[in-house]
Amino acid sequence: MSDTSGLDTGRPELDVDLSGPGEGRPGSGAGRSRDGVGRSPDGVDGFVTGAERAGDEVSDPWLGRILREGATPGLLDALAERLSPADLQTLLLAVYRRRVSAVTPGGLLRQYERDRFTALSPVDAGVLVRLDVLMHDQLTRHGFAAVELSPVCPLGTNSAVATVDQNKVLTTIRNTEVVADATNVMALECAVRRRELLRADPRSRQRVRLGTTHRVLRAQVFGPGMMAHFKLLGLCTAGRDEGSFDFETEALAEHVGLHLDVVEKARALGPHASSVRVAVTDLTGGRHRQVLRERVLDHLAPRHPGVIFAFDDGRERGRGYYTGACFEINAITPEGETVNLGDGGFTTWTADLLSNAKERLLVSGLGVERLWGLSVP
Repeated sequence: MSDTSGLDTGRPELDVDLSGPGEGRPGSGAGRSRDGVGRSPDGVDGFVTGAERAGDEVSDPWLGRILREGATPGLLDALAERLSPADLQTLLLAVYRRRVSAVTPGGLLRQYERDRFTALSPVDAGVLVRLDVLMHDQLTRHGFAAVELSPVCPLGTNSAVATVDQNKVLTTIRNTEVVADATNVMALECAVRRRELLRADPRSRQRVRLGTTHRVLRAQVFGPGMMAHFKLLGLCTAGRDEGSFDFETEALAEHVGLHLDVVEKARALGPHASSVRVAVTDLTGGRHRQVLRERVLDHLAPRHPGVIFAFDDGRERGRGYYTGACFEINAITPEGETVNLGDGGFTTWTADLLSNAKERLLVSGLGVERLWGLSVP
């Protein structure tokens, strides 16, 4: 899903580069396909090939310098391939135990003040609680099961299935990573629940609808003053292909409708916008444009009379990430500024996880702090 952070914290961006080699640097290789760092083309064992290693060294001059000047030949190969995940974890725990012993109170305070990953949210906690209650009310009303996610997820959650470079994720030394997109994690839970349904009935069409509000953290540098962590309302609907684009259009209408209800109910907390616009993109070359219009846009328009519904045929962002169809929700401020509030689309994640091409999954997210930001004059 596209970035829905974008809040200016009012404090300067002081990147101490704790996100791994090359993150945010020229030539870091960010934005590679999912066959990038930590994943071989066939996905086996999560190791990179020799050609990929050479490419990493060429594209990232900092990594190349470390490997050239390091006193231990084959250091990267040893850490990445010859050590088991458990042994690597043990080694890194020992390394950071020693490093922590050198941390002073003054140094700790300086890092806290400088590290963009530890900055406080600029949103009043009370506002976030009220928005949380509002969003969970809407999840219940729309028939979504609310789940509370762990702060971390399995290593590779964002790169093994979704097309996200690992350098954009804050990886831990315990073979996990901080949640960077709640829908990636919920896709795993959807796959688990759909698998149980399929065991009882191999042709089950029973849908799994999950929703959460979660603070996510992303390692890429968004720009001066932009938050590295932000809160999202995430939705996932998983099911089986029902033919005639039925699952897709019904799920799209549900997701867009829920997000719009949240946006409209949140007006009581102060957000203001001249208008809200929903743009749907048919990623099948127009084959499903008519059913998308009839079953999504025309279905939602009477329920949300103040919202503009349209197609965005020229959208390029998200192609290759989404399949079938996608959408975005934008707010237009009184000053004429367009603010992206939400984004979503169909992915092949559950189909890949379950090795079943009939599986379907719609994911979407709404930026909670962007929604709150509309209330700031």
